[in-house]
Amino acid sequence: MSPDTAHGEAGDIVEVPLHRIAHARAGDKGDRLNVGVIAYRREWYPVLREQASAERVAELFAHRNPRAVRRYELPRLWALNFVVDDVLEGGVNDALNLDGHGKTHSFLVLSMTVRVPRGLLDPTKEEPER
Repeated sequence: MSPDTAHGEAGDIVEVPLHRIAHARAGDKGDRLNVGVIAYRREWYPVLREQASAERVAELFAHRNPRAVRRYELPRLWALNFVVDDVLEGGVNDALNLDGHGKTHSFLVLSMTVRVPRGLLDPTKEEPER
């Protein structure tokens, strides 16, 4: 289901941060970051699947020079799992940064914008116009 055609004309499409339609959890295995992204509602999973690609996640982490980014789909959970290699500066035992486990990296993924049919969004949670 393409968000451009699923629920009306292109004018009915709005761009929102991913955190409007999904939540995420991150963790580590050595120097490998794992970020699970889960749609809040079933009807948002196709948007997540179509637009939250491994390539887009790699772009978000480009400043950390990931060796590889892989995406795994978990459709029954309405979720995606991203595995990002070599971004934790050696992992929790080797890194001197404040977040050796990579927990805060889920917020970076949730900052990605996605295009969603306006009809799929909850109007009570709309961001105020600026």
